[in-house]
Amino acid sequence: MAYDADVIVIGAGLAGLAATAELVDAGRKVILLDQEPEQSIGGQAHWSFGGLFFVNSPEQRRMRIKDSHALALQDWMGTAGFDRAEDHWPRRWAEAYVDFAAGEKRNWLHKQGVRWFPVVGWAERGGYDANGHGNSVPRFHITWGTGPGLVAPFERRVREGVARGLVQLRFRHRVTGLSRSAGTVDTVSGEVLEPSGVERGRASSRTVAGAFEFRAQAVIVTSGGIGGNHELVRANWPERLGTPPERMISGVPAHVDGEMLAIAEGSGARLINRDRMWHYTEGIQNWNPIWENHGIRILPGPSSLWLDARGNRLPVPLFPGFDTLGTLEHIMKTGYDYTWFVLDQKIIGKEFALSGSEQNPDLTGKSVKGVFQRARADVPGPVQAFMDKGADFVVEKDLGALVRGMNALTKEPLIDEAALRREITSRDREIANPFTKDLQVTAVRGARAYLGDKLIRTATPHRILDPKAGPLIAVRLNILTRKTLGGLETDLSSRVLTEGGDPLSGVYAAGEAAGFGGGGVHGYRSLEGTFLGGCLFSGRTAGRAAAKAVN
Repeated sequence: MAYDADVIVIGAGLAGLAATAELVDAGRKVILLDQEPEQSIGGQAHWSFGGLFFVNSPEQRRMRIKDSHALALQDWMGTAGFDRAEDHWPRRWAEAYVDFAAGEKRNWLHKQGVRWFPVVGWAERGGYDANGHGNSVPRFHITWGTGPGLVAPFERRVREGVARGLVQLRFRHRVTGLSRSAGTVDTVSGEVLEPSGVERGRASSRTVAGAFEFRAQAVIVTSGGIGGNHELVRANWPERLGTPPERMISGVPAHVDGEMLAIAEGSGARLINRDRMWHYTEGIQNWNPIWENHGIRILPGPSSLWLDARGNRLPVPLFPGFDTLGTLEHIMKTGYDYTWFVLDQKIIGKEFALSGSEQNPDLTGKSVKGVFQRARADVPGPVQAFMDKGADFVVEKDLGALVRGMNALTKEPLIDEAALRREITSRDREIANPFTKDLQVTAVRGARAYLGDKLIRTATPHRILDPKAGPLIAVRLNILTRKTLGGLETDLSSRVLTEGGDPLSGVYAAGEAAGFGGGGVHGYRSLEGTFLGGCLFSGRTAGRAAAKAVN
């Protein structure tokens, strides 16, 4: 039986595009499959903020940030906490990825036309010791053009492959099976779904219009994770993170359902670290949703007072932007699945950014004028829209009204005005002089020692109850599903492995489906800016390895 292509790639997200682009460069014939319509090419990456993790970049050096490969590897390993027998390949991938981030990654992307916002962000600051979780220095580089700007060069390379007759784009093709000939997985079968003209990200029809079967010498799985499948998220929820949330909002569309992972596992692939996942604690309901239960993440500066459902401050070092999963673990052990930010207009105007390409039209549209307008505004337009229309926002001039508004948003009126006033007043007293025992105040002052934070991310320390800084604002924060950190186990050539540790002949995996490399390159936690880069690195690796393996 003849082959229909040299390689079949399953999933047209960023990892699938990167793999296909490398196969095109090698002159290989590719069939690229995706269950969604063509307008959703690029997958989740399109909706992203475009953050990338670089080490010792020109942008860092211009911001007076001293970074190094050794420091980045120390941070990665301290954050990942690898401690399992199955962490062999994830650890090897982690070492390779830090080499990539400190080496050719930036130049490789720059040659393809990718550029970055000059101010480097400082995500996941940790707050423990030198060998613990977190970035020791700012490393979060925002792509100029956000997610769409990063997808564009890889989509362009793939479409050039279409024009050369090397690539067939087969959208609305949902894979349901992988099968073998002579011990090698070489057949991909499934259902052809009816055409759909829905806008990118919206739910598309699942009506079956036909069937397909394609054969190739190799298959690359780049189908993503499980973040849109809340039942599967709860089923894999680790005991260490407490009770699974009763209510979650979705940071990804529903088609990110994990079904392809089960299909690959059923064909002999080993799926590891399924209990490792990355969900955000600062989720807000999108007032203008694109997909069902659509949530947006707040990218906060360090000044907001973070309270649990009963109004107690979260413990040190669980400040905004410091430790995502440490905060998630604490929240889920309180018995509630939501928390609060309490702040004022001075803080929200300087410190709130919203994740997502559609929430940052200036950066996404590459508008220098728009960026300057954002910097001059009291409150950026997208943030103001949530203040005006968001279901999770309470904006009031006095604390009593704020507390009444907070209690109106929850099943039980748990916030006591006198207790909250005492909490805020105590914090405000610590602002009065340069000395403090409040470690969040120390962290705020430390953040402002970094030029980037002082310019655009951290408000001048002030009293939250100062009327001049008002009005007061409370934001109910929800658990927001996002990334799968475990996945199909792969070696350094992206070959999928079996339970016995041998390669599953003919099968490769990349992106979130492979835990961004090895079956879990991040270990237990992420340093941020590493998901898109993990898709690119593992996709590139898979494409190059498969190109060499086929005749």
